[in-house]
Amino acid sequence: MNPHPTQPGQTPSAPRRAAVLSVLAAAQFTVMLATSIVNVALPQIRAGVGLSDSGTTWVVNAYGLAFGALLLAGGRAGDLLGRRRVLIAGLALFAAASLAAGLAASSVVLITARVVQGLGAAAIAPAALALAMDLFPPGSGRGRALGVWGAVSGAGGAGGVLLGGGLTQAWGWPWVFHSVALAAALVLVAVAALVPRTAGRKAGRFDLVGTATVTLALTCLVWGLTTARGAGWTDGGVLGALGAAATLLAAFAVIELRRPNALVPPRLFTTGRVAVGNLLMALLGSVWIALFFFLPLYQQQVLGSSPLATGAGQLPLAAANMLGSALAPRVSRRIGAAATVTTALLAEAAGLLWLSRISADGSYLTDVAGPSVLVGLGLSIAFVQLTAFAVDGVPPQDAGLAGGLVNTTRQVGGAIGLAALATLAGSVTAHASTHEPHLEALTAGYRAAFTVSAAVLAATALLAVILTRCTGPRTAAGSTRPAADPRTPRISRLSRTR
Repeated sequence: MNPHPTQPGQTPSAPRRAAVLSVLAAAQFTVMLATSIVNVALPQIRAGVGLSDSGTTWVVNAYGLAFGALLLAGGRAGDLLGRRRVLIAGLALFAAASLAAGLAASSVVLITARVVQGLGAAAIAPAALALAMDLFPPGSGRGRALGVWGAVSGAGGAGGVLLGGGLTQAWGWPWVFHSVALAAALVLVAVAALVPRTAGRKAGRFDLVGTATVTLALTCLVWGLTTARGAGWTDGGVLGALGAAATLLAAFAVIELRRPNALVPPRLFTTGRVAVGNLLMALLGSVWIALFFFLPLYQQQVLGSSPLATGAGQLPLAAANMLGSALAPRVSRRIGAAATVTTALLAEAAGLLWLSRISADGSYLTDVAGPSVLVGLGLSIAFVQLTAFAVDGVPPQDAGLAGGLVNTTRQVGGAIGLAALATLAGSVTAHASTHEPHLEALTAGYRAAFTVSAAVLAATALLAVILTRCTGPRTAAGSTRPAADPRTPRISRLSRTR
């Protein structure tokens, strides 16, 4: 039982807010950990449960797809049923599914457990973010909270590779899942003890039709992209899945415009820079997950690094990510939000372009370490500022939905990006293997993936310049904001270019 319930409108003390933010950030860290911790262990998982090459991709995509497809529903569930309640339920489901994945003896059980993990994560992430934003109203405090959020998100991605490598080498691949189950259980206990109770159920209904439509649409889309790697883009099943995805997404747009309890109500896009933040986050996400997929594979399959050495090789990226997240609010105050986003995206693009020069006879120090630092800095700063865009001006009753939406765009963008880039890398490798040694062919595929990723981010930076000039932060309809204190830069002020 929570010993310090907080009544609606009551603000916890500063030390207690810091403690609660730490617990909520730990929940976000655990969700991100589950995204990347499997990457180093993929060769061992493939051998352990008998996965094919395409099936190996689904160990990552099954989690990312379920996570992304159900985040909107998870965010709305938190708004309607209570965010603390939904967060605790999500952590319990997440821990149970993680344990089941570690005990899996077949590919079917493993992939199913990863889907259920994604379902739990879809409840955790938006509820935790909304609770954190409730603690810190717009201002410098929220900027620092978002910096913490970016740091733990990036650390979860990079730290997962390190932890996965160590656990796989020491105790075997099942422990990458057992460790996540233990972390989720510990966070659950901390949430129950420290996170204050807030308002209970709110009026409203779930948009079951919209949820089912968008979930099926995203499933068809990523399945089609993933299957194209082996079957080819002209395969009937692939074309049918992509056509069904396009049709269902169009139907979802029509449904949402007509339903009073829409899963994604149009009013959400009339506040701040929500639409801009989500669009740019989707593009950033399209290369985010792929980076943590291809980089460990290059280190292990081409450079011959052990799982532990591969994980340790992510430390520079993780350190740069945490540093960038801490610096992001300061950089934004100094040069403006639009310039911050653009510069960060270009820095990450430069790092990925640097990675596109990897060679089959290279080394970690010459091919990986330097660009990892540049990528980590750009990724973290862009993530923090785009998250600020995506929650700017959103009224409290839609905070969970806004958190779910920005996580959805990142996760779904990541799933689509991984599917497309894995298809590209596989095709390049297959073509190169006809006239080059195996390691050279593998490296050619990875180079192609990093090159396209750099191009996507460069285009995203250009798009950010255009969109942030055309849009600006707006107050949500029917709400008011207090005048800005010049000593306290607010998120809306951070969202303006100079």
